[in-house]
Amino acid sequence: MNKIGLEIIGLSYSQTQSGAYALVLGEKAGIRRLPIIIGGFEAQAIAIELENMTPSRPLTHDLFKTFAYTFEIKIKEVIIYNLVEGIFFAKLICNQNGKEVEIDARTSDAIALAVRFNCPVYTFEFILSSAGIILDEDSDELDLDGGDIPDEDELAEMVEDRSSDISKKSDAELEELLHEAIKQEDYERASIIRDEINKRQAN
Repeated sequence: MNKIGLEIIGLSYSQTQSGAYALVLGEKAGIRRLPIIIGGFEAQAIAIELENMTPSRPLTHDLFKTFAYTFEIKIKEVIIYNLVEGIFFAKLICNQNGKEVEIDARTSDAIALAVRFNCPVYTFEFILSSAGIILDEDSDELDLDGGDIPDEDELAEMVEDRSSDISKKSDAELEELLHEAIKQEDYERASIIRDEINKRQAN
């Protein structure tokens, strides 16, 4: 399968909506966007590197980078290779002394490492076809409203609450909600609505 290059388009967090984070990846040679819901710690780790900030003490991903460099391990690329029931799967393609090794990783961790190693991120067509969103216009703004960062349990609860109100909607209502969410650049909600639509089409 041919790999499709991705780049980070934005990282958004809105306290007025759900408090959840959405990492938005964009197709380099196209207009599709891939929104991925991630935890607060990983969102912080990605944002810090994107904004060229230096924490007072190394974060976990910074420690991994130092460890890898110390033992001459290089991350060549990150591949988001599968999507199962709304969960993205990723792997790190690493090289040490000419030997290539694949390491399984959460997508959020893989992206946090990709920005630190300045390595490319790829996915496959079947993932973009099933989970991608086409926007009317491009957006390259990094939107971080600040505020308290929720832990993973709080984030999961927010996402569950957010998705509960769409299960009773009709297909036509879901399509309308999806269009409205995209128009408002509410990528996190758009991804939840998209998953509900895909689930119904699969049944």
